Amino acid sequence: STFVAGLEKLKKGEIEPYGVPLAGELPIDFKDIRIVGSYDVDRAKIGKKLSEVVSQYWCDVNSLSDDPVVSTGVHLGSVKNLPIEAEGLEDSMTLKEAIERLVDEWSKLDPDVIVNTCTTEAFKPFGNKEELLKAIENNDKERLTATQVYAYAATLYAKKRGGAAFVNVIPTYIANDPAFVELAKGNNLVVFGDDGATGATPFTADVLSHLAQRNRYVKDVAQFNIGGNMDFLALTDEGKNKGKEFTKSSIVKDILGYDAPHYIKPTGYLEPLGDKKFIAIHIEYTSFNGATDELMISGRINDSPALGGLLVDLVRLGKIALNRKEYGTVYPVNA
Repeated sequence: STFVAGLEKLKKGEIEPYGVPLAGELPIDFKDIRIVGSYDVDRAKIGKKLSEVVSQYWCDVNSLSDDPVVSTGVHLGSVKNLPIEAEGLEDSMTLKEAIERLVDEWSKLDPDVIVNTCTTEAFKPFGNKEELLKAIENNDKERLTATQVYAYAATLYAKKRGGAAFVNVIPTYIANDPAFVELAKGNNLVVFGDDGATGATPFTADVLSHLAQRNRYVKDVAQFNIGGNMDFLALTDEGKNKGKEFTKSSIVKDILGYDAPHYIKPTGYLEPLGDKKFIAIHIEYTSFNGATDELMISGRINDSPALGGLLVDLVRLGKIALNRKEYGTVYPVNA
C-alpha cells in the first residue's frame, strides 16, 4: 500500500522523490509505471478495488490512476499464525492448476514486471529445476512456498509472452537459487532478488565498505532490528527468521572478503513500534598500530516507505533489463 500510495503522489507531483535512490537517473519516468493487477491472500481485501484497500492505510489517497480489483493469490501457509483469514488458490485446486490460473490472468493483464512482496517465509532452496518441477507435479504443498510458486508461474508467463521480469523483495531464494536462475534464462525472465534489505542492513554494508576501503580489520559486527508490523510478527517464527538472517548476514563476507564474527538478524517484535522499527549497530575494528575503535549507531526507520521507494526503482530497472533481454539474474541489482 505504501508503494501504491507513494507512486500515485509522485505521479501527481504531490511529493518529492526522496527515498527513490535513482529518482531522475533512469530513462523511464515514474509516470510510465502502471499498476495493472494486484494479488492478496487476506480474505478481507480480495475482490475490493485497490484504492479501497490502500485508503485503509493512507487516508490522503482516495483514488488511483490505475485501480485494479485485488485478485486471489497463493499463500501455502506463509501467513500462518498471523491475524488474517487466509484464502489462496491452492485451497480449491492443485498447485499446477493454480499456476495455470495465474499465468492465464497475467496473460490478460500483460505486465512487464511482476513484484513479489508477500510475507517472509520459511523456505528450502531447490538447487536444481528437476526437484522443483517434481514438487509441482506432485502437488507438494509442504515443500513449496508462495514465492517459489509465483516465480515458477512467472517463468511460464515470460515464455508465453516473450519476456517479463520478476522482482523478489523477500528472503526466499529465487535470484540465488540455481533452479530458478536456470529456468529464468531459458524462458526469457529477468529476476531480481532476494530481500529488499532497506533498513539497517544496507547501512551496515556501507559502513563495512568504508572500513574495507580504509584497510581497517573488522573484529565483529552486531546488528539488531525490532519492529511492530506484520512482517516482524511473522519473523517470530524461527523458520522464517532463519531465512531472513542468512540474506542479511551474507553481506559480511561478500564485502570484507572474510567472515568476521557477526550477529545480524531480525531480533524481535514489539507492537507499539509499528512500522517504524528500532535498529542498533555495533562494529568493532582494528586500526593503525593495533588501536581498536568501535562504532555504535541506533535509529528508528520507517520500514514500508524504505521499501516502497526502492520498488519505484526496481520496477523501472526490471523494465530496462527486460528491454535489453538480460534474462536470468542481474547480480549488481540483487540484495
